[in-house]
Amino acid sequence: MRTHRTAALVAAGLVALVLAAPAWAQGFKDLEKQVVEKKLPNGLTLILLPRHTAPVISMITYANVGSVDEQVGGTGLAHIFEHMAFKGTHVIGTTDYAKEQKAILKEDDAFLALRAERLKQNPDPEKLKTLEEALKNAEEESEKFVTSNEFSEIVDREGGQGLNAFTSFDQTVYMYSLPSNKLELWATLEADRFTNPVLREFYKEKNVIMEERRMGESQPQGRLFNDFFPVIYQAHPYRSNTIGWESDLKGITKAQAQNWFKTHYGASNLTCVIVGDVDPATALPVLEKTLGGIPAGQKPEPVITVEPPQRGERTISIDDPSQPFVIIGYHRPAATSPDDAVYDAISDVLGGGRSSWLYKSLVKEKQIAVAVGCNATVEAQKYPAIFLFYAVPNKGKTNAECEAAVYEQIERLKNEPVSADELAGIKARAKAKFIDSVKSNMGLAMGLAFAQNIQGDWRDEFRWLDKIDRVTAADIQRVAKETFTKQNRTVGAIETTSGQKPEQK
Repeated sequence: MRTHRTAALVAAGLVALVLAAPAWAQGFKDLEKQVVEKKLPNGLTLILLPRHTAPVISMITYANVGSVDEQVGGTGLAHIFEHMAFKGTHVIGTTDYAKEQKAILKEDDAFLALRAERLKQNPDPEKLKTLEEALKNAEEESEKFVTSNEFSEIVDREGGQGLNAFTSFDQTVYMYSLPSNKLELWATLEADRFTNPVLREFYKEKNVIMEERRMGESQPQGRLFNDFFPVIYQAHPYRSNTIGWESDLKGITKAQAQNWFKTHYGASNLTCVIVGDVDPATALPVLEKTLGGIPAGQKPEPVITVEPPQRGERTISIDDPSQPFVIIGYHRPAATSPDDAVYDAISDVLGGGRSSWLYKSLVKEKQIAVAVGCNATVEAQKYPAIFLFYAVPNKGKTNAECEAAVYEQIERLKNEPVSADELAGIKARAKAKFIDSVKSNMGLAMGLAFAQNIQGDWRDEFRWLDKIDRVTAADIQRVAKETFTKQNRTVGAIETTSGQKPEQK
């Protein structure tokens, strides 16, 4: 993900980083020569980068699958399986796997009976209560054999740090760091959970995820974004929220989740990156023995649906007693576009902190907004994405005033080339932020994993500084004129109303 590159740094830190950047950048490029890439016979891609500054290794397991790969009726599956990957295996997370399996089968039968009644045109309320109680009882029975959080407890006990995961539109990523002498432990744990996952506490965890969704929608801005994406995207799967639609989450079966795993978690769709105190010569045999045992699977096809060109401006608004808020989105190319760095430069000049054109105009001079900014992309990067502007009107000001002022600065960018000093500042900030992001082992591991799967080659991570250098003022004007047109625009707004806050369902 490249959104982190465009944020402005604190002035003092920026000066220090920029002064140090040329020497550090050369050292960063020298790291490229030390990267070892190996594709195992099962199709899994290994990327190792030795950095012997401390006896620690940071590891990423990158599954090249996200919510963009979901189908109608199955939104939320990518995120559900991310949760399931921490629930354990045949040997981790259970006190008696054989007995647990029998209890889980009864649990599944109870859910399927409940689901069948829910799907009827006129479900029987009393029967629903009975079936819900039966599922609850079955869950309680299977939970008797569960050792909760055993996976994370093993990692913590062995000195692990930063155990986490996330799901976005394009990927599902698992990460943590360990002492370097625990490499085989990490590889063994990863091989086990991506070969023998047990979807225990499945229905309980779905309820947790549905509560996450409800919490997100309890905020007006969260509701606006949920409504905004299906408007700006009419065909492409980016239109669906990563967490999934509640009706899908409620109806998704364990069989669907198991099929998701079989389809998208074959070794051929996984990349493992290790950065830190690792010796490739001794590590590779260990990794081949462990990770090489993950079934290969078939490499899934990419998404074939292409978002059609937008024919005219689209708008959406929601009424709410909260503070007004406006977002403006424009379609833009994927991260593989030659203009990717140009979009980051535009994001910096227009919305990169207090020195940006938008902040100086809307907040400082006109005082019509209390916050304003933009993002070169919002999570999605593998396929054509969106460039997003946002503004929070000041007291007594309106979304319309902020919207007009944003367009004024966009038109200024189209017609007024950024100065040489501004362009130098854009590049300095981008380089400093990028270099800072890859100073840590985990940051560099993440960058290599993203480059391998989004750009198609981990080497692209080392080319980013050159891409920044090649951006010109003419590029910025050209891309702004191509992208920021009324026809290509979608506007979403929260319009403040009086009265009670609407009930959330």
